[in-house]
Amino acid sequence: MNANRRTVLRGVGAGTAALLGGVGTAAAKPPSEGKTIVDVADDADGFDVLVAAVKEAGLAGALRGNRQLTVFAPTDAAFDDALESLGADSLAEVDDETLANILTYHVVPGRRKANSIVNADEVPTLNGAKVDVDGTDLNGDQADIVITNIEAANGFVHVIDGVLLP
Repeated sequence: MNANRRTVLRGVGAGTAALLGGVGTAAAKPPSEGKTIVDVADDADGFDVLVAAVKEAGLAGALRGNRQLTVFAPTDAAFDDALESLGADSLAEVDDETLANILTYHVVPGRRKANSIVNADEVPTLNGAKVDVDGTDLNGDQADIVITNIEAANGFVHVIDGVLLP
């Protein structure tokens, strides 16, 4: 592991908050034990806009399934900034297709801890595009990973301070 990335990763620390991102539209069989990504998000503070976006786009069922996923979860403040840059005052002003495209851009297939993310040059997403990675920096400063390795029965969540736009 690159010493600089290791230092950055240590500085980010282990996660203590939770959230959610979008993935596909079909619900899958839930994991047999533990809280799913959706459950963790419902219990967390600071992800109301993300949870509302996932529900608005009809993607919550997919995050309750047993497929292992990694979610980059924007905070409420990050979503507020993104809505402004999209020229919208609320989620209702963003069409469902655009919203689903943005949300699925925050979901990586597989269960990936932070060290797997920060040491990659890019990671694939469920919308088919890739996110560029430079340590904890995603897409050249669209967002930084600020909390890592929040575990759910069906994957990991990494909190980010911006919304990734494909």
